Amino acid sequence: MFISALELFKLGIGPSSSHTMGPMVAAGLFLDDIEPYFSGAADGLSIRCTLKGSLAYTGHGHGTDKAIALGLHGFSPRQVAGEDIDNLVARLWKLSGITVKSTASIGFSPQTDVVFDRGTALPEHPNGMIFDLLDSNNSVVVTQRYFSIGGGFVKSLDEISDIIAPIKILPLEACQYGFDSAQSMLSMSEDKGMTIAEMKIENELCYMSKPELDSGLDSIWRSMKLCVENGLKHTGLLPGGLNIERRARKLNQQLISEPKEVTLNDWLCAYAMSVNEENAAGHMVVTAPTNGAAGVIPAVLYYFIKHENGSQAQVRDFLLVASAIGGLIKHNSSISGAEVGCQGEVGSAAAMAAAGLCAVKGGSTQQIENAAEIALEHHLGMTCDPVKGLVQVPCIERNGFGAIKAYTAASLALKGDGVHFMPLDQCIEAMRQTGMEMSVKYKETSLGGLAVSNTEC
Repeated sequence: MFISALELFKLGIGPSSSHTMGPMVAAGLFLDDIEPYFSGAADGLSIRCTLKGSLAYTGHGHGTDKAIALGLHGFSPRQVAGEDIDNLVARLWKLSGITVKSTASIGFSPQTDVVFDRGTALPEHPNGMIFDLLDSNNSVVVTQRYFSIGGGFVKSLDEISDIIAPIKILPLEACQYGFDSAQSMLSMSEDKGMTIAEMKIENELCYMSKPELDSGLDSIWRSMKLCVENGLKHTGLLPGGLNIERRARKLNQQLISEPKEVTLNDWLCAYAMSVNEENAAGHMVVTAPTNGAAGVIPAVLYYFIKHENGSQAQVRDFLLVASAIGGLIKHNSSISGAEVGCQGEVGSAAAMAAAGLCAVKGGSTQQIENAAEIALEHHLGMTCDPVKGLVQVPCIERNGFGAIKAYTAASLALKGDGVHFMPLDQCIEAMRQTGMEMSVKYKETSLGGLAVSNTEC
């Protein structure tokens, strides 16, 4: 099993990889699907998108309708990462159609043609979308179902039954050092006398050159670093109606002005919250492995570089090792909050960050696997119950605590010899089983937990 680090970490916009980035990608795919059905003449044709399951329940708070409009107008998450999204969406919102093949105009009004259907979810996945191309009589000409399956990745109805993880997985035999479990990773590392980062590099080089890999990893880190620093500059209220004020900038200024009172935890919270405030504002973030958990890995890595003098080479190793662990979790469980709750988002991010940090601090393969297991274990059962369907409460602070747990897990593992009771593979399986048994109320529908415990005054 091989999942590229450059496939795992992706540049996009907030507030959600599955509810914003995925639907934008799906809308673009539908455009490609309908092109063969007309050539220049599209009189009377229109598009309707019906959101199902979690997308219907929390899509308003996640800007799913805006993402659909962006995708149908030809924009991708990467393209809009540096744009003024509010102004762009305001312009598109006034239009009553889209242009395909430069000439064909198809009716589409986001206010009426994006339907939030809170009925029965599609059976294949809780994040389902039905796109219809309609004729002048409102009869369906073309229909397609897509599923946003986590991390900004999308599958069609034909594809979803064949997937074993929410991103493209290349064959195990195609890589010299492919592994599909933590145990096989440990065994291979011992047998070959190689670190996880060394094995990951060799696998990546089966599909790209070393300069391409290094450039890609460096670009990921630059984007993560920029997210942290952008969040530390901005102030004001976050959008959505909860009147949540940005706190990362003020917290960071307090830490700088009162250094003797500062702890490691304070810095990690400031850095993680800065990223997730950017995400909540709909700005640029990197899926790590999702938008809702985008602050954990950048916070831990930013702290390591800024406060512990980490090097660029260590940044690459950190990301490679983190992606190896993330790949195992994706392959054997899920990173989608709509599938398994926040244990699959912040829990996965914490495991990845703990493994990466342990690696760059000199940890053995056994210690790295231990660090990932400790971090994931202490997120088991965590629900996804965002208030008002917004990625703000409890999501922003939760990333800070995920970063703290990741750092603590790495430190604890480094003080041991790697021998521990619960293997990472079994912890990942426990997370999967817990997610399967978790009520839908706690899986990104905002129907339970904190989402219904907030009393408006």
